[in-house]
This record gives sequence, C-alpha cells and structure tokens, in this order.
Amino acid sequence: MWAWRAGGERAPMPHFTPRAKRVLILHMVGAPSQLDLFDHKPALGRWNGKDLPDSVRQGQRITTMTSGQSRLRIQQSNRAFAQRGRCGAWISDLLPHLAQCADDLAIVRSMHTDAINHEPALNLVQTGHELPGRPSLGAWLAWALGADTRELPAFVVLHSTWSGPKQDQALYSRLWGAGFLPAEHQGVLLRSQGDPVLFLQDPAGVSRHDRARQLAAMATLHQESHARFGDAGITARQRQAELAFRMQSAVPELVDLAAEPAHVTARYGPEVHTRGTFANNALLARRLLERGVRCVQVYHRGWDQHKDIERDLPLQCRDIDQPIAALLGDLRQRGMLDDTLVLWTSEFGRTVYAQGAENDPGFGRDHHPRCFATWLAGAGVRAGHQHGETDELGYNTVRDAVHVHDLNATVLWLCGFDHERLTFPFEGRDFRLTDVHGKVVRALLA
Repeated sequence: MWAWRAGGERAPMPHFTPRAKRVLILHMVGAPSQLDLFDHKPALGRWNGKDLPDSVRQGQRITTMTSGQSRLRIQQSNRAFAQRGRCGAWISDLLPHLAQCADDLAIVRSMHTDAINHEPALNLVQTGHELPGRPSLGAWLAWALGADTRELPAFVVLHSTWSGPKQDQALYSRLWGAGFLPAEHQGVLLRSQGDPVLFLQDPAGVSRHDRARQLAAMATLHQESHARFGDAGITARQRQAELAFRMQSAVPELVDLAAEPAHVTARYGPEVHTRGTFANNALLARRLLERGVRCVQVYHRGWDQHKDIERDLPLQCRDIDQPIAALLGDLRQRGMLDDTLVLWTSEFGRTVYAQGAENDPGFGRDHHPRCFATWLAGAGVRAGHQHGETDELGYNTVRDAVHVHDLNATVLWLCGFDHERLTFPFEGRDFRLTDVHGKVVRALLA
C-alpha cells in the first residue's frame, strides 16, 4: 500500500499497526566493552591471565592490532556487577543511573556483526551494508513514517562531545545520508557551535516578507524545471528550502532551554546547559521528539579503548549514564515512552583478551564482532527482558544470536513495517534496509 505526500511523492503506508511513532537512536561510536557493562562473566576471575583457548577462538580472525601479540591473555573485568531492578538484569557499577531503569530495558547480550573494523561495521549497522552509499536507518524511517511537523526535519542528528581521548575515527555525513531515497530524507545535523543550522539568520536588510517572496519565485522556477527535466532532486531542493525558512523560527526556540523547569534540567546532570555535551543533546532529543521529529540520532564518540580502558571507560560512562536515565524518565513522565522506541547500540564489541604488553596497567580491549550488547526500551519492547547468552568467556554466542540485520528488521517492525516489503526501486531492483537478510526478533517484543 502507498500514500501520497504533499508535492506528489509516493510513500508507503504501514503494513500493520505501528507500536512506535518515533525512534531515538543512541549510538556509542567505537564499541563499548560489553564485558565491563552488561555481560557479567564471573568465570573470568579464574581464567584471568591465561591464554585464550584455541577451542574457544575456533580460528576466528582478529585484528592486526593484536594478531602480533605473543599471547592473547584473558583479562577479567574489574567492575562490580549487581542484579538490578525486579528483572534482575546484570549491570555494572559504571552505569548506576541507568541501572535504576533496568525494568524498562530489553538487553540483548548476543548481538553480532560481519565486520571487524569500524568503517564497514558502522556502515553495516547504520545502513545495512558494509560499503557506503545506502540510505541510513534514519532516512528509511523518515521516508516511511513521513514528517509529523512542518517546522523541523523528520530526521535530526546530534553529535556529542566526549571525555575519553580525542583521537577517534571520524563520522561521515553518509552515515545519516539518504542514499538513493529522495534527498530530503537525509538527516539534518544540528551544530553545537554557532548557529545550530548554517544560514539560520537572514542577511542584513532582508526581511521575512522578502524571503517568502524569494521562495515563491524559486518555487515557480523549480516547477518549470521539474516539468522539463523530471528530476526528483529539483522538488527535494524546493522542499528543503521551504523547510529551512520555517526552521528559522522553530530552531532558536528548540535549543533555548530557558523554559525547561529547573527540576527537569537537574535530572540530566551538571553539563545539561553546555551545548554539544551528551546531557544537552539528550534533552534536545526529547524536545525534538515531542515537537514531531520522527527520528533523532545522537552520536557519542570515544569508546575505542585499545588502551587505558580502566581510566577511559568510566569517563565515557559518566558522560552518558545520568542523561540517558533522565531521558527515559522524562519520556515516561510525559507519556511518550509508550510510543517512542529508544535504541542504544554500537558497531561491535570488545575482546575478552587484553591488548597491550603483559602486566601493563594501561591495557585495552580489541575489536570483537562475534558478540556485543545493545538495549531497547519503550514502544512495543519487552521491558525487563534479557535476551541471548554468550559462553563463560564472553567470546562466542551460545543462545539466541541477533545479527544487526535482525535488529534493524525489529526496529522497522515496531514502526509498523515488514522489512521484506519496505522496498525502494533503484537501478533495476528493489532495495531494502536489510538487503536479503534479517528476521524480526519476536522475543524482544511485548
């Protein structure tokens, strides 16, 4: 089934009643150590310092950053784990605020991916393909769900500062790009320095009335060009120009937190009023969602801890812990958590063996695609559920494995779409987010 949007664009109708009206994606770039956060492995204490057995590794490839080490020494977690909430989910002491929300979370400890390096792994989880160029998950959602506001984009991206080392892999705009979908569905990045959006202010001497007249004249020219050439990009440019005009009024009010009650901002922590921090972005995400934005993606970098994980991981967790707990509580208090899907994830996990010289207190953990952790909360999610299991060393999944394609298929299902039927024709074939893979993880659904 299809619906028609303003401007003549054909858009899909939901295949069934959606559970989620909007989606918030919290992506921890660089791969948090699941063994120090969500995947409690008491057996590591007796394995600590021993070599990873060949029977566990099973010939699986490892990165060149540790393949030259003389030993793959198992490194126990030095974090204190406890069972949290009525559900008894194991969460470490690095996330004390999030631990109080344990009964809201569906924690997946059996995620796996195909890629072992950041760039292809990021592309895979964000776009469904290791090579760049495909539409992002947010763009698919913006295209499928449509806009619920005229003043703001359907898909907004926020970048956060971080407390770990500042040398980290870059984020490219293609990760929130529209690929072959109509261009207006790409994510709009709100900047943390200067104007949130470039050219937010009109030039000196140009009134709003003059700008409206310019847009009307441009629309006439675009209509003539589209009638002549049939290029869908012409229509997209006009729509974006009109949206930008409306955003000039909406964005300043959006980013001004003065109207937020002090007791609300206090929940997000001391950095909430500092633009670009994760705390500030978490509150902005809530404000965007309640104003009709369909998909908000918040990035937090600095999780690539190949060394000094004992120093840096607590800093990274401090950035996100209180703000995420506040955000979940904020959504719940406003009645929005029932129809907002929150997804916390990354591109892969970290190894059980240490990276670095033997007895080096500044050890780290290498990339590990075989298993990592993610969690979902909100609309249609089975709250308080712990899904999947890894072996006693946290190296291989032994029960209920979930591929990134399965995760994306489940997100689409919660938004009312069958991932096998949500397709877009391009270059002679029908493309979909999950390509030819994926299955909905029914156990994660309420």
